[in-house]
Amino acid sequence: MKRWTWIIHRIIRQIWFRAGIISLLSVALAILAGVITPYLPYAFDVDIGQRSVGTILQIMASSMLAVTTFSLTAMVSAYSSATQLATPRATQLMVSDPTSQNALSTFLGAFVFSMVGIVGLNTSAYGHDGRIILFAATVLIILLVVGTLLRWIGHITAFGRMADVIDRVEEAATQAMAEFAAAPHLGGSAATAVPPNAVAIAGSKTGYVTHIDIAALKAIAEREDLSVHVGVLPGMLVHPARDLVQVEGVVDEATRGGLVKAFTIERHRSFDQDPRLGLIALSEIASRALAPATNDPGTGIEVLNALLRVFLTLGTQPSENGEKDKHGHRVYLGRPSIEDMLTDAFGPILREGGREIEVSLRLTATLAAMHANLPTNRTQIESWAVRHAKRARETMDDADDLAVFESAYARLWPAST
Repeated sequence: MKRWTWIIHRIIRQIWFRAGIISLLSVALAILAGVITPYLPYAFDVDIGQRSVGTILQIMASSMLAVTTFSLTAMVSAYSSATQLATPRATQLMVSDPTSQNALSTFLGAFVFSMVGIVGLNTSAYGHDGRIILFAATVLIILLVVGTLLRWIGHITAFGRMADVIDRVEEAATQAMAEFAAAPHLGGSAATAVPPNAVAIAGSKTGYVTHIDIAALKAIAEREDLSVHVGVLPGMLVHPARDLVQVEGVVDEATRGGLVKAFTIERHRSFDQDPRLGLIALSEIASRALAPATNDPGTGIEVLNALLRVFLTLGTQPSENGEKDKHGHRVYLGRPSIEDMLTDAFGPILREGGREIEVSLRLTATLAAMHANLPTNRTQIESWAVRHAKRARETMDDADDLAVFESAYARLWPAST
């Protein structure tokens, strides 16, 4: 994805964007009701008094202000609940929730429409026909608000709850993993050995890489006849002493600046282009649930089920040769390894849940299902199953629980027993 396309997608997901657009449309609708009346080909016979329309708008303005405040308070409470019960990494997903954004934006837009309408009535900006059009627009706004409010009531009952947070993180992780499966090297070619005479280029910022514009790197490489070896991936922490790229060819200052601008570096990691962050977030949810102070193995099992669905997305991963042929050996970069992904996903769960028989059984079954569906990664997955069995034998105090685990492990992993 190109840099500007990615930036536009991020802006659209911001809560202020929808609120601003709907507020502007509300202002335009209220003004339009008074502007178009001189151009109407006919006059309305219905008589609607200025006071009656103003009363309705005043009621709606006061009501929408209260509803907007309540909705914003509920959203902030849901964010806080998700941070405390699940993981802070889920907050960015909840902030970009379209249903809550639409609800808040609609209520705010209705309030703005009411205020503009009241100002117009008090300044006699609306004539007889203008008041009728304003009244019709008010009825439409009320119907829209009622429908949005009903949907918001049903949504807020589950918004920010544990199951809702797990589902959101799983969807984000699945989308990032699917994009990784379709383009493991983000549209570039697989990493190759870097020549010793390559020019190293670093940036000036310290933070996480959240986006790499491969198309921009490829355009620079073709224009300047360069070979670009990318040394970082989305989700990695970079600093001025860490090289972003190493380039084969002659590089001037303008080209150096263009190469650095292809990397977006921010303070916090983003789920876009980073399949590991979703795994980390799911694992953090399970780790917190399995801690002795919480002791919630059910949540740990739900997370394992979600991790299984995310990992099975890798079954559609294409061959690396297709990517090489497509992009002509101009931009080379690595890819997250399956070992790192397994560590992100199961490391904290193994540490916190190895003593829980329910979690141990489900973790063993999850690894077995991955082993059966991901034939290219069976060696790494089996090593984690062996590691889990060793951990369970060391941490389980109850002999009966250990016997149950050994029976399940022997059945699912006969070659490792």
